[in-house]
Amino acid sequence: MRKRLIQIFGFLVSSLGWVFVLCSMAMDYWRISQIGGQGGSFIIKVAWYWSNLWKDCFTDSTAVTDCRDYGVLWSVRYYVQAVRGLLMCGLTIGFFAVTCCFIGMECTYIGGEQQTKDKLVVSGAVFHFVGGVSNLSGYCLYINRVARTAFARNPAPGDLRYDLGPPIFLGLVGCFLIMFGAVLYAVTVFRVVYTERKLVPVYSGRMYAPEVPRGRSLYTGYYDPSRLYGTYIGSGRSSKISRLSQSTPTRLSERDAFV
Repeated sequence: MRKRLIQIFGFLVSSLGWVFVLCSMAMDYWRISQIGGQGGSFIIKVAWYWSNLWKDCFTDSTAVTDCRDYGVLWSVRYYVQAVRGLLMCGLTIGFFAVTCCFIGMECTYIGGEQQTKDKLVVSGAVFHFVGGVSNLSGYCLYINRVARTAFARNPAPGDLRYDLGPPIFLGLVGCFLIMFGAVLYAVTVFRVVYTERKLVPVYSGRMYAPEVPRGRSLYTGYYDPSRLYGTYIGSGRSSKISRLSQSTPTRLSERDAFV
């Protein structure tokens, strides 16, 4: 019961993480910069420059927005292309991770035997972790590029100092949830996999013959000792006489008969 509850909680947490990552890709304001906003006139003029993975935009104080979509793939900055690729790769891996974990969960009735389901859960946990690392790398790359421009001592003329927007933080939370869900999946099957590896016998190069129990022949099966041996009583103790000699006919010579 505890295993089932932990797997359900891990499934919900990891799925919520992937939803956060997917939403962050479609959100605006990945980076934002503000110009103006100083007093000294009756109308405070402010301009915002912001962008995401798909377009650059400008918004003035009258709420008029002008956007320029990225035309083709090779006209985009190289780090934006890298972030796109890492996030899409992570989402693809996450699809297989969610599928494997859903089939391998104990509360589902698909996937075959329990041992097979545990292996699927292990595979799904690994996929979750790899996909989370891929997404985290994409966000960190974007943060690095924004931070380098923001903290540059001598920025180039015309370069704006951007700040990080809400989608970055939402994506980082999603990566944390994905990795936490992978850890929960791994905890539920770690003991089972570790026990199976521990119980695997290790054979040496020597060969041992099986021990034959008493009262059993290695070639003829079970036998009854009373069929082969009889008993006689003499000198206060019982002894055994072979009946094989009794069953074989013997001839007495004349010398033995005379004696």
